[in-house]
Amino acid sequence: MSDDRQVLLDALKFHGHRCWASVAGVRAGLAALRDLGVQRSGGRQLHAFVEIGEDHGGICFGDGVQYATGCTLGKGNIEVLDEGLAQATFSAGGRVLTISLKDEVRLKKVLDNSARARSFYYDALKGMDLEYIPSEANFVLIRVGNKAEEITRKLFDRKVLVRFMGSYGFPDCIRISFGTPAENRRCIEELKKLI
Repeated sequence: MSDDRQVLLDALKFHGHRCWASVAGVRAGLAALRDLGVQRSGGRQLHAFVEIGEDHGGICFGDGVQYATGCTLGKGNIEVLDEGLAQATFSAGGRVLTISLKDEVRLKKVLDNSARARSFYYDALKGMDLEYIPSEANFVLIRVGNKAEEITRKLFDRKVLVRFMGSYGFPDCIRISFGTPAENRRCIEELKKLI
């Protein structure tokens, strides 16, 4: 079992019940530890400002952050601000990171990019006579035939990452996650060379 999974299981035990918000708090806390390059706090090298409301989700989010990071009220390295934002700001060694569940500007950019990428891939794949499975996700599942695993390896060799879907019951498919417009164009260019 991975360390992150064990932290999550222990956090849910600490929290007392399973809910989306405590899981989100754990994920935010673990991301902060990784991004800031610090260990779970046994002292005061990490400080967290948890901006939550008093609703169920906010409090649970705060518990997840607290458990994952080791920041506690007792150590004085976590502060709870009643902002109703479901976000946390972390500081360590002069670096600051904010993780928010309600970052509407970023969410809009991601959704807009996904819509453009989806349209780009659907048009390109139609032009290549490749069947795909329509979806609202941030990826496209493409039927490429019995060479799906080989195509995945060859794309990887060309520094284009796709996922072979054989272990998911689709041995004739690859999954392409949406990237930037340049990454999407390059992926199609390289795929055309292999089809």
